[in-house]
Amino acid sequence: MLDYDVVIIGCGPVGGLAANLLGKAGVKTLVVERVAEPHPLPRAVHIDHEVMRLFQSAGLADRLAPMMRETQGHMHIGADGGVIRYMGTAGRPRPFGWSGDYFFYQPELEAVLRDGLDRFPEVDLRLGVECLGVEQDGREVRVRLADAEGESRTVAARWVIACDGASSPTRKALGVALDDLDFEEPWLVVDVEVDGPLVFPGFHHVPEGADLQQLSIMLCDPSRPATIVPGRGNHRRWEFMLLPGEDETSMDAAAIEALVAPWVGEAPSRIVRAATYRFHGLIAERWKVGRVFLAGDAAHQTPPFFGQGMCHGMRDVANLAWKLEKVLSGAAPDGLMDGYQGEREPQVRSVIASAVEAGRYICMLDPARAAERDAGMRARIGDPVRTAADLITPIRGLTTDSAGAGKRFIQPRVGLDGRELMLDDATGGGLLLLSRGDDPRLASDLVQPLGILERRLEHDLKDVSGDLGRWLDDHQADAVLLRPDFYVFGTAGGQGAAATLAREFARAIASEETLCPA
Repeated sequence: MLDYDVVIIGCGPVGGLAANLLGKAGVKTLVVERVAEPHPLPRAVHIDHEVMRLFQSAGLADRLAPMMRETQGHMHIGADGGVIRYMGTAGRPRPFGWSGDYFFYQPELEAVLRDGLDRFPEVDLRLGVECLGVEQDGREVRVRLADAEGESRTVAARWVIACDGASSPTRKALGVALDDLDFEEPWLVVDVEVDGPLVFPGFHHVPEGADLQQLSIMLCDPSRPATIVPGRGNHRRWEFMLLPGEDETSMDAAAIEALVAPWVGEAPSRIVRAATYRFHGLIAERWKVGRVFLAGDAAHQTPPFFGQGMCHGMRDVANLAWKLEKVLSGAAPDGLMDGYQGEREPQVRSVIASAVEAGRYICMLDPARAAERDAGMRARIGDPVRTAADLITPIRGLTTDSAGAGKRFIQPRVGLDGRELMLDDATGGGLLLLSRGDDPRLASDLVQPLGILERRLEHDLKDVSGDLGRWLDDHQADAVLLRPDFYVFGTAGGQGAAATLAREFARAIASEETLCPA
């Protein structure tokens, strides 16, 4: 007899979200984390609207939102102090219900995710417990564990999610190699508490409405490429590229203070942490080995220039959690899990490619080439403004080939019982079939086994903004089926559109193959 349905190795932000999503789904889960307390210093600092929506689906957004700093996107500054690229969100619509960019303090985030597990009797959190290794066959995974006192035990589970970081012992034990995307640069990361606004001397060509205090700023300065990002409260982060001949030994306290000082001005400040890192672009060659999944940094490592590293990991476990629930409930065969890497890896590769491209021009040290770069990029700054979140490509896998399939679905406010709510709060999330028209309701034997929630516009939900109707019009559809990770499974139009989508999903999820292979 199995001890658990799922074992999660690692309870950082990615493992913590995975456990909350599985707990909400009623999946019997063990989470093991070798460190008893959340890491006391900030590491990851940024999430986007998609991750906030996942926190919302886990019932944690109300607790986390007050801890976060809502900001305005990203700006790249050339060698002469002028803007050469702007990926800003100031004044732009929020089609997904949340701001495009939030900065946070990782110890606070981890504490909320861990505390959130207290809501779920099905989730067992074991802190100070280390995974010593996994063994598996076609039916189960046996996980060897040891606590701080050296006591060991082995538990059996149907599946394992390894969220054990960039150096992932699980990945190494499974013999999974990393695909090196040929980007490795040494940087100094400095976290500072600053009691006042920053100083930005000499900046020009700043777009109207852009607030430098609320932007992540990449300094494409050949004398010292750097990044400045806002944080929650008075927390700020600088990242400075180490120049040829420099290493961590040359970055003493005096050198670090000298790097930060021009931006702090007269504001009181305190350096919280300074550490050197090598920014990588790496992707695991296999994300699923038997019944073990790799997620987060264990599966991929992204240069930080668009703040998508941790966001990738959150998307990983959101993809896994709803599928595991369907498999464990008997609604789908184990083969559903084989599509994980095929859906997620193209998104990750696309963002890493964009981040590596940005990293190459940010890290340019030749002044003449930097001047040419600035002129070329500045000439294109009038092109349609994109945000970092726009870098996320649609998925292909468990989707149809209909209009809009694979895209992230919008989240406007809707009317329900006389109240206005965000769409996911009004529906509860999950597998959602939205339709318009007067077709008969679907038979329960079609929707109940799959856990599909059917909702009709203007009957069940009021489209108060008109955004849902416009989205359907734009995609020539009368119905849309949303996966629990908020990606569109498919759309359909005409009479019986909702029934068509429900049957397509039933066929797809029951098959060992997806409708539209990645």
